[in-house]
Amino acid sequence: MTVTAQPAVSADRESALLASVPTGLLINGEWRDAISGKTFDVEDPATGKVLLSLADAGAEDGKAALDAAAAAQDSWAKVPPRERGEILRRAFELVTERAEDFALLMTMEMGKPLAEARGEVTYGAEFLRWFSEEAVRAFGRYSVSPDGKSRLLVTKKPVGPCLLITPWNFPLAMATRKIAPAVAAGCTMVLKSANLTPLTSQLFAAVMMEAGLPAGVLNVIPTSTAGATTGPLIKDSRLRKLSFTGSTEVGRRLLSDASETVLRTSMELGGNAPFLVFEDADIDAAVAGAMLAKLRNMGEACTAANRFIVHESVAAEFAEKFAAKMKDMTTARGTEPESKVGPLIDAKSRDKVHELVSDAVASGATAVLGGGPVEGPGYFYQPTILSGVTEGTRILSEEIFGPVAPIITFSSEDDAVRLANNTEYGLVAYVFTKDLNRGIRMGERLETGMLGLNAGVISNAAAPFGGVKQSGLGREGGLEGIEEYLYTQYIGIADPYAG
Repeated sequence: MTVTAQPAVSADRESALLASVPTGLLINGEWRDAISGKTFDVEDPATGKVLLSLADAGAEDGKAALDAAAAAQDSWAKVPPRERGEILRRAFELVTERAEDFALLMTMEMGKPLAEARGEVTYGAEFLRWFSEEAVRAFGRYSVSPDGKSRLLVTKKPVGPCLLITPWNFPLAMATRKIAPAVAAGCTMVLKSANLTPLTSQLFAAVMMEAGLPAGVLNVIPTSTAGATTGPLIKDSRLRKLSFTGSTEVGRRLLSDASETVLRTSMELGGNAPFLVFEDADIDAAVAGAMLAKLRNMGEACTAANRFIVHESVAAEFAEKFAAKMKDMTTARGTEPESKVGPLIDAKSRDKVHELVSDAVASGATAVLGGGPVEGPGYFYQPTILSGVTEGTRILSEEIFGPVAPIITFSSEDDAVRLANNTEYGLVAYVFTKDLNRGIRMGERLETGMLGLNAGVISNAAAPFGGVKQSGLGREGGLEGIEEYLYTQYIGIADPYAG
């Protein structure tokens, strides 16, 4: 059978899509310029060329956005849960209808291949559908007190105006994962999108308005000066919740700032995911899982496998088969038919990846494959496998955020657990073994918020996403996701039988 390659996207198609993206700030239902009149550029990481210029929000714009969210909170909280759910369901349908637009826009501003971008649209849209169904299930309870002398009424109420800060690596999914539960719970929002990839959030906000979200419920303030714009909001007593996805370093600072007003927080921070391959593992299945866990999103994911901890008896076979698969991964702009690995987000990120690789090689590691940047325009890095990595090497302790797989060996289960837990992070881990009892032991022994057992991808809108240790606080998705936007109120009722 002959397979015809999908043609590259035309320049006219890209231009038409960019022309449909709002370039202003969304405040109280209206797109407007920044008060300062300033703008900032958004670049294509595959070419370095400017895609669009957006209004650049400042502190006054941030205050106006919070003013709108605070003003809309009471009326929005009174909207019936079913109506809030229907808005989310319409948004799900609209995003699904415009899947190709969202996929192409993400590829243009973030770099991931179109096939992966389409996968993100499916994943991101699912949060809209999931929380459209959860909106009507924020249950409380009614009970008789143990002594029988009163009645206990427990209700769930929206926490109030929220500041949502999203990262650049999953422009749609990180927005829907925060916005959908906030809408379902009855909270108003100020969204500060990542300045490297704000275009998808702009288009998504327009879709939410089209789906019927009232003015002021969602306000969007793209900015090149995040701290100066959002700092005053965090100190404002009207703000009731902060949800942040990003680096642990920034998360620590935000937690410190949030402590001044005892602000409720959700923090999805850095990761250093171990990928454990035991001697009894199906090596072909482990390699397939490794390809997903490492190269999805070019490795620019907090869930990306960061350390490959492989039993010494199968390390050579695993490295050989892993390299054979990774060798076929073509680097190219994500719109090109042959693209399997897109560019890294910017020059700084590419340089950091190469610095870690160079340090590992200088410390005795061998580059089985790759090992350096790709020459030419854009911020591409070669898919890389490093063998012979030794403990104490920077690449084992720092988040790589690139298509680089360092392999270190172990000899016993205790050794594997020690190596896996030897990190300040605890977001996700991956384990490949045919021994079910060992898999269960790993779930109990590994310090991680999530575990992929014989699976290289486990993110799911129906599951609670989050970590332990310095990987963050709180959970997104699943039954737990909406709870982050609700607080519990207890009402004590006097005994109705008392005379």
